Amino acid sequence: MIHRRAIRALIIAPQREVLLMRIRPPHGGDSFWIAPGGGIEGDETPEATLKRELAEELGLTEFAPGPAVWRRHHTFNWGGRRISQKEQYRIVHADRFEPVMADKVEAKVLDCFRWWRVADLSEARERLTPLSLADILERYLRDGAPGELRAEEVLID
Repeated sequence: MIHRRAIRALIIAPQREVLLMRIRPPHGGDSFWIAPGGGIEGDETPEATLKRELAEELGLTEFAPGPAVWRRHHTFNWGGRRISQKEQYRIVHADRFEPVMADKVEAKVLDCFRWWRVADLSEARERLTPLSLADILERYLRDGAPGELRAEEVLID
């Protein structure tokens, strides 16, 4: 099993929309929507990882990482390997923009991008991850950043 840490950005536009990307698993299976971000490499800080990942996946280079609002431990299969990943979700406020992917390797699994209205997430018919994404964002928009993160969500696929 591969153990790794990751960080993801919940990019929120002033129109109360969040940017998600649709993933096509390399091993087949249903597509799903997820926040941009990825694995922390070596001794990289979470902030440095977020800057690198958002530049690679979206072409977004000018932003200030905001507060952490969620964390989970996700165990899943990816490309024939078993992955145990501890993730942290951070808020990033940004004006609405059109993502431009710079990483050709990512393009093999990233199908498309979409700005979702936060109010529509709970009614989505497609799979969103984490499953509690609507609640996480609605709570943040209503109450602001949590003083303390809730217990880590554990998900085993």
